[in-house]
Amino acid sequence: MKKTDVIIIGSGIAALQLATQLRSDLNVIIFTKSSFTDSNSYKAQGGIACALGKTDNVEKHFTDTLEAGRYLQDQEAVRILTKEAPNMLQTFIQNQCPFDKDREGNLLLGKEGAHSENRIIHGGGDQTGRVVTDFLKDQLGQNITVIEHFLVYQLLIDKTTNTCFGLKGKNADNAVESYYAEHVVLAAGGAGQVYACTSNAKIATGDGIALAYQVGAELVDMEFVQFHPTLLYVCGEGKGLISEAVRGEGAVLSLEEGTRIMDGVHPMGDLAPRHVVSQTIYRYITNGQPVYLDISMIKNFEAKFPSITKLCHQHQAPIKDGKIPVAPGSHFLMGGVKVNLHGQTNINRLYAIGEVAASGVHGANRLASNSLLEGLVFGNKLATFLNGDDSKALHFREKPNVSRLHSAQSPMLPDRREIQESMMELTGIVRSKEMLEKQLAWLESFQIESLLSFDLSSLTKDTITTIFMLTTAKLITASALIRKESRGAHFRTDYPIEIESWKNRRIVQRRKAKARKEDQHEQIKACTTT
Repeated sequence: MKKTDVIIIGSGIAALQLATQLRSDLNVIIFTKSSFTDSNSYKAQGGIACALGKTDNVEKHFTDTLEAGRYLQDQEAVRILTKEAPNMLQTFIQNQCPFDKDREGNLLLGKEGAHSENRIIHGGGDQTGRVVTDFLKDQLGQNITVIEHFLVYQLLIDKTTNTCFGLKGKNADNAVESYYAEHVVLAAGGAGQVYACTSNAKIATGDGIALAYQVGAELVDMEFVQFHPTLLYVCGEGKGLISEAVRGEGAVLSLEEGTRIMDGVHPMGDLAPRHVVSQTIYRYITNGQPVYLDISMIKNFEAKFPSITKLCHQHQAPIKDGKIPVAPGSHFLMGGVKVNLHGQTNINRLYAIGEVAASGVHGANRLASNSLLEGLVFGNKLATFLNGDDSKALHFREKPNVSRLHSAQSPMLPDRREIQESMMELTGIVRSKEMLEKQLAWLESFQIESLLSFDLSSLTKDTITTIFMLTTAKLITASALIRKESRGAHFRTDYPIEIESWKNRRIVQRRKAKARKEDQHEQIKACTTT
């Protein structure tokens, strides 16, 4: 039996912030599905939003965040996010995190979509995620162990006490291993890979979402999937992110002949909220009109955006032409595992932070550069909470009461590309009742609920990942079908406007056991709360 104090599933910025802030006498294991730096955090080109400018303040940051999220947020959570940001970032600066500065040593503050002030801190130009991840990685203490290439396929739950006490997974050699801990934290990132066009890392297949749902944790706001407006678009495929910071430097969206497509669409023009820009680009592309990001007015583009320059060269989209072909792609999941302000879920000693969690700060559409900030702020808050918890869980003193699972046979599943393309087409940027019903029926035909009730240990990592993708896709689609309005990133042609009665309603999904034999299949329970 392998025991530790804290298990963290994931190795992005939220996970690393938590790990570095935990007490040094707590033994911590970080599990990552691939290599340590293979995460959305590490790939992040954008920066960290923080009200540090002379004309800026936390109230403006708070207001901009609510506006972008269409007022669906937990305002207390947004207050915490924006209020704690300046001190958080000042600490990083004092500790020599290499953020970008001018010749006088002052922070360079950029501007991105839906921000009323220049407040975006960058590192390495367009490599902020790498800079901050490397900075945190260097601070990991001797009490922290990192296990790479480990796929977690089951959380261990004591049914009597509704307590999480560990996990099961497959290591780099495909052998099954179990680990036990006083606290288990989901920091597994997002689910962009359930869509055909995405900015996300290959590992972002919704594993954390599926793991939580599998054991009865509550999920909320799953219909809100942010599509970043500008992915490099070559040969009908998204090839990587073109940061919003490019538009912050003056680039504009145009058609091939030069017509600017955002003129008159929104008062903020090319820096309008992401859902507005994405939906505008989508309309042109579906009408057969390619859209480009005109960067001709940006001086020293290659020096300012080295990773974007490299990406364009890799895919034969030379920036010397001054126009980069772009299209929207899946970027960030605003919903996720429902948590309180300490990261606690409805299951004892199971927590969630980062993109996998629905902390309440993003609402219907995340404000640009609030994601890395969320990981830092709420990773720190969870560390403070765990550092103050000296209790020992009951499951280490008594034999836990766990569910009996039947052995699984290799199921008939669709190809991953089929999942991605169908989600892009039917549960994508533009949705309708007919599209969502068609997609939900197709997803349900694979008997996802039954699959999640089996012991997955005999299946391959690829098969387990596909099951998790199907699960997450179903949760997104089911929630999108319930919300009968358009708000933020969720746009329905049959309900094309925001509806006031939906403003404070949240769609909660939870896998609820039937009140019969304990090994009976379980079913989804979806409800709306106010």
